[in-house]
Amino acid sequence: MTDPVDLIVVGGGPVGLATALYATRAGLAAVVLEPRTGVIDKACGEGLMPGGLQALIDLGVDPPGHTLRGIRYLAGGRAAEAEFAAGPGRGIRRTVLHGALLDAVAAAGIRVLPFGAAGLTQDDQRATVRTEAAGAPGPTLTAPWVVAADGLHSPTRRYLGLDRATGKSEKRYGLRQHYAARPWSDHVEVHWGPQAEAYVTPVADDLVGVAVLSHQRPVDPDPLAGFPELHDRLGAASVVTSLRGAGPLHQRTSRRVAGRVLLAGDASGYVDALTGEGISLGLAHARAAVAAIGAADPHSYERSWRAATRRYALMTRSLVQVTRPALGRRLLVPAAAALPAAFRVAVNELARPVP
Repeated sequence: MTDPVDLIVVGGGPVGLATALYATRAGLAAVVLEPRTGVIDKACGEGLMPGGLQALIDLGVDPPGHTLRGIRYLAGGRAAEAEFAAGPGRGIRRTVLHGALLDAVAAAGIRVLPFGAAGLTQDDQRATVRTEAAGAPGPTLTAPWVVAADGLHSPTRRYLGLDRATGKSEKRYGLRQHYAARPWSDHVEVHWGPQAEAYVTPVADDLVGVAVLSHQRPVDPDPLAGFPELHDRLGAASVVTSLRGAGPLHQRTSRRVAGRVLLAGDASGYVDALTGEGISLGLAHARAAVAAIGAADPHSYERSWRAATRRYALMTRSLVQVTRPALGRRLLVPAAAALPAAFRVAVNELARPVP
């Protein structure tokens, strides 16, 4: 590779591709490393909040999906509902989102190289990334900057020694599956069970995704187990995707900047999927990382990352703590139903654009 590169992006998921698009918009030459080819599927709630949807459209990417008008919590025959005040969100199949971003990257002339990062060194002027594919060495790339967007269990984060331990009680796990069914709601429904929550997101006119989160490792292969109302609705529907899992979800980092390397998206640390802000937050990280690189001030990214993540982390940690005890889980939906204004404020605080 002889063309000069300003930025190496490690990871070709949605956040990595968005980082490359923001870089190109800023006049930087970016290259993406992703050993997996084509559209990539993964366990994901697939609900894009209004702020995240607007950020995606502003980036020139507008994938099809199903309109989302708000959030509905359900448990024991009770329900609490809040509409999005800033306009709709969208349920988007993960593969559709990734495909739209790949198309945008190709249209922008950004190279996606079929290699993973096998090692990284850096000095005051540049970073050097060794690559590999299927265990065989690939090209060695050098650029002034690297953004690592290589996911929840980021190898780059581990290379740099930025992992922090999480407590056993903080660990949560997720499962996701899709059903051939006509959506019955234009809301994301969260069904609260005794041990887990099921997040139901319409992603097309004939497709519904269900993601289940729990403090316990899933042992029942049926995501609908423990949710009688959902089982009644979807138990007879055709399962159209393979069961996918993720976890432990909580990942902590000591910092997000190490020399000329910046961590973005899930690689930069992750609290929980409970509030559905993963993609919205990742887009904000991508935008902030490129702004910091453009200003040659990588440490400003740490401040921007904290500003973008603060409200998500505070509200998510609070909700996870409140619902860990059985009593908290039982009282959450009745409390939200009894205080609709407070529930509406909380939902729209998370739905608004990430700074």
